[in-house]
Amino acid sequence: KDWYLIIANHQSWADILILQNIFNRKIPFIKFFLKKELLYVPFMGLCWWALDFPFMKRYSKKLLQKRPELQGKDIETTRKACAKFRFKPVSIMNFVEGTRFTQDKHDRQQSPFRHLLKPKAGGTAFVLGAMGEQLHKLLDVTIHYPGGIPTFWDYISGKVHAITVNIKVLPIAKELIGDYHDQAYRERFQQWLNQLWLEKDQQLARLETGAGK
Repeated sequence: KDWYLIIANHQSWADILILQNIFNRKIPFIKFFLKKELLYVPFMGLCWWALDFPFMKRYSKKLLQKRPELQGKDIETTRKACAKFRFKPVSIMNFVEGTRFTQDKHDRQQSPFRHLLKPKAGGTAFVLGAMGEQLHKLLDVTIHYPGGIPTFWDYISGKVHAITVNIKVLPIAKELIGDYHDQAYRERFQQWLNQLWLEKDQQLARLETGAGK
């Protein structure tokens, strides 16, 4: 069995169930890096906890200014999770935008992409740095909802009738593995991720107009 790293755009909590369903029995079990707030989602939060998913607590910029010692806690969570993941084949999932897409978040970020938030390189780069030689492939997933972004409850109650999922299988090049504390590597990795996100944004634009079906 092999280890995989999966990255995807994030629009709904339903994304998690969709990806688990698509990849079920095709690759090793998917482990997600989840926001701590998702612990309190009825039923699913308990399931994710029991399955030993890593939960990450996000801190606001305002709080980090008051308590700078909290800076980098999410990376520390990633490090601890990777240490456990090394001993059994697993597929590591990372929503690199760090949060679900909304138009309000998009506007506040002044995102250069039309359908996406800015990608955050830290978590993905750290996983590659910790496990790069062990990871078999990178799976770049694009999720599109033709009928509009659904809620979690829309999905589990059967109200979502169409979903488009595109999967690109990419090699993990040696130059993608490095020390995220090194500025040159960090800038190079962010540029690579930005290019992936540009291509993903273009694909979502085609899907929206029907050209990408």
